[in-house]
Amino acid sequence: MSSNKLINFKLRNGLRVVYLHKKSAVAHFGLSILAGSRFERKNEIGLAHFLEHCLFKGTKKRKAFHVLSRLDSVGGELNAYTSKEELCLYASFSKKHTKRAIELIADISYNSVFPKKEIEKEKEIIFDEINSYMDSPIDKIFDDFEELMFPNHPLGNNILGSKETLKEFDTEMLNTYLKRFVNAQNCVLSFVGDTPVEEIKKNIEKEFAVFSKENHLITPEPFFNYKPFNVSRKEANYQTHFIIGSIAPGIKETSKVGLSLLINLLGGPALNSRLILSIREKHGYAYNIEANYNSYLDIGFWTIYIGCDKKHLKKCIKLVKKELESLCKNELSISQLNKAKEQMKGHIALNMDSNANLMLNLGKSMLIYDKAFEINEIHQEIDCITSVDLKKIANDYLHPSNCSTLIFDLK
Repeated sequence: MSSNKLINFKLRNGLRVVYLHKKSAVAHFGLSILAGSRFERKNEIGLAHFLEHCLFKGTKKRKAFHVLSRLDSVGGELNAYTSKEELCLYASFSKKHTKRAIELIADISYNSVFPKKEIEKEKEIIFDEINSYMDSPIDKIFDDFEELMFPNHPLGNNILGSKETLKEFDTEMLNTYLKRFVNAQNCVLSFVGDTPVEEIKKNIEKEFAVFSKENHLITPEPFFNYKPFNVSRKEANYQTHFIIGSIAPGIKETSKVGLSLLINLLGGPALNSRLILSIREKHGYAYNIEANYNSYLDIGFWTIYIGCDKKHLKKCIKLVKKELESLCKNELSISQLNKAKEQMKGHIALNMDSNANLMLNLGKSMLIYDKAFEINEIHQEIDCITSVDLKKIANDYLHPSNCSTLIFDLK
């Protein structure tokens, strides 16, 4: 069997599976669910994240200890995460324990029992998680910015929820939420490893046949009427924190790739990004500088974050706006464009060099697009971008006149 060949198939109940053969002693398997905090009702804020925690607290045939030990006892890892639009259970393990991992994830996704004692214990853990987040301005400012960006909308809700909402959660609410989202139409399985595809098909068909084949696909509430804002709060202790950002295209829009390239050029992970070179290397105004683009099903937003000494804040803001205005006014030269494209391709390659990340990305891609993309297809999208395209995208989304700002000033 050749490596790096994507295979997509469906189980008899319609559950989608994406498989990638990779020669490795370690395999990776995940269940991606179109759920997350955006899909919560008003009395459920924080429930998706709480469910993620409680799924490990026991099933119809395993106590919490046995859930946690099933893979850990053979050197594997079981984990989960919750985002605005996705809840994911996944595992990494020695390939000889593939059957064990598949059975375990099926068990906790479908047979969890949520004992009351364990639920109450987990609430205390998440209360502590909320306290930790509230105590960290560098984390809190991102969530506060998103709340201001999407006011009175599920996208603006904190994934962790609040202590008030958490207190009301019980076994019935967890079961209702799980039943609403865990079905064949709303989920995707992804596998990356050295086990033959026929063996994976056999094991998955056996363990996940219980998933309902009814069509329960849920459409999220759309967001309209973004209004720029400028807010300053007394939230910081030692340095000032600053975010500037605006609305952005959704994950399925064609301008998504171009905006991703611009954000990477401005403040991606590379040390030669424009903002790093200007603010940190040239002027020495700040150490923490980053730019991000978050895309959802129908909308997105981008941010530039800086943490700096208060005396440098105005200078940093001026330099950020200067770079934004430059991208709006000037087309990239052929040399600049080619370098930006190659850098972005390199970052994608590094991310895909981790088989665990690759498995998660394939699952999310299938969940959103109903298709898992080969890396050459991604490169083709990047190669098609022109300097004219980028200038238009910059004016549509990065122009300072359409930006919002949030400052955490010293108390």
